[in-house]
Amino acid sequence: MISDDQFDRVLQTLPFLRQADARVVTDFKRMAFVAHIPAGKDVFVEGDEVQAIALLMSGAVRVYKIGETGREITLYRFGFGESCILTANAILSRQLFSAIATVDQDAEAIMIPAESFREWVQRHDFWRDFVFTILSQRLSRLMEIVDEVVFQRMDARVAALLHERGKTHNPISGTHQEIAAELGSSREVISRILENLARQGMIRVLRGSIEILDADLLEKQTTR
Repeated sequence: MISDDQFDRVLQTLPFLRQADARVVTDFKRMAFVAHIPAGKDVFVEGDEVQAIALLMSGAVRVYKIGETGREITLYRFGFGESCILTANAILSRQLFSAIATVDQDAEAIMIPAESFREWVQRHDFWRDFVFTILSQRLSRLMEIVDEVVFQRMDARVAALLHERGKTHNPISGTHQEIAAELGSSREVISRILENLARQGMIRVLRGSIEILDADLLEKQTTR
């Protein structure tokens, strides 16, 4: 159940609920609840039956796949005011979850039971609009990933990842294995690429982190 105090925060996360009438709000408060999920916890793993959908008020969740060889690739992350399209799809199509969703940063989430979510999407335009919006956003990102995996060289993908993350944090926290898991590669391949970038003076590889030395040169590497 959502308390009145919690609902004030919910409205900051899901402002479209301001359009809802009193009966819908009462139903929402009765059926939804707030959950705190620590970093490192799996929200869902492949093959799970989805009982509820999480709408994040804080933190971040990584959604990824693991292949038969054990390699990982990140499909997307979602954070404040967002949700997982694979969760929504599993609920609406009554299918099992098709990836792994793990909390990256301690999260606080609005949890909506699957049956209520299905009912609200059927009955209320603003819920359908919300679902279609997240579907559109995530589909665009997934198409970008397909393009990167199929058409871009791995060294350019590594450079692009470092350049993007370096805009907010420098040095960038992360191991070779974590970068490999993010991009669907192996630690050995990533290590060779990082060594090459370091030889060219673009980065410095530290223990558990990478320092960007020449962001402009690194950016040029992303288009090679």
